[in-house]
Amino acid sequence: MITTEKSETEQDSGYQPLIICFACNWCSYAAADLAGVSRIQYPHNVRIIRVMCSGMVHPNLVIDALTKGADGVLMCGCHPGDCHYREGNLKAESRAEAIQLMLQDFGLEEERYRLEWVSASEGARFAQIVTDMVAELKSLGPSPYRM
Repeated sequence: MITTEKSETEQDSGYQPLIICFACNWCSYAAADLAGVSRIQYPHNVRIIRVMCSGMVHPNLVIDALTKGADGVLMCGCHPGDCHYREGNLKAESRAEAIQLMLQDFGLEEERYRLEWVSASEGARFAQIVTDMVAELKSLGPSPYRM
């Protein structure tokens, strides 16, 4: 019998989830930068990849990150109506549905992927999103694909 529940000793063993964040150049990356410049504390578990637009991130990149060891993927883009590429963030939103289906196919929880709109002035919000996602991933435990 295979169980996916972790004992208390496994949960307290110091597990730290790894989050890959795809952040759009114009808003979300600037928000992450603002959080850093403002010295807003947030977990170190996130690795930020700057992309020109959230709509340019193909779902395969998200799945590749998750199947190669990341515990979660955070996609951050401009608020709807504020995209520098007109409707790129709406493209990312429509791709999120496909990503949710792909997660099911790979046996991963849907909480391992998150799409958020973060503007350049929302450094504190970016930090809070990362903090919340780390807490949620800690409760899920390590990805089954983590090596």
